[in-house]
Amino acid sequence: MTDSPTTPLTGKALLQKVKELANLPRRETAKRCGYYTVTKDNQTRVNLTDFYDAVLAAKGIPLDPEGVKDGRGREPTYRVSVHKNGQIVIGSTYTQEMGLQPGDEFEIKLGYKHIHLKQLDDDKEDSVEAEEATV
Repeated sequence: MTDSPTTPLTGKALLQKVKELANLPRRETAKRCGYYTVTKDNQTRVNLTDFYDAVLAAKGIPLDPEGVKDGRGREPTYRVSVHKNGQIVIGSTYTQEMGLQPGDEFEIKLGYKHIHLKQLDDDKEDSVEAEEATV
């Protein structure tokens, strides 16, 4: 118990410690990373569930993706379908995630079974036009 921290390790520190203790059994590794409690009778109980949750969180794997949901609206699915009028609508969730603003322009390139949307950068266009004008 001399190696156990007072608060459980998380993040990169936890992953580093787990790597260092790779030769030990799981329970001992969890205990040395701080995932244990001491009962009233002075017995040590290892919290493997909390330990595994922390390791997965440190690796960036969410265990409860529904937990971050605020309960409002629909969640993005990253799938769309063509409407009866032939349009494809990209919802505001996606445009907000990309930081798009009203008036941003895109170039559409059609490929075999795909569409590329390339955001046009006004600054680059102005500099290209200026170069062409000077040539």
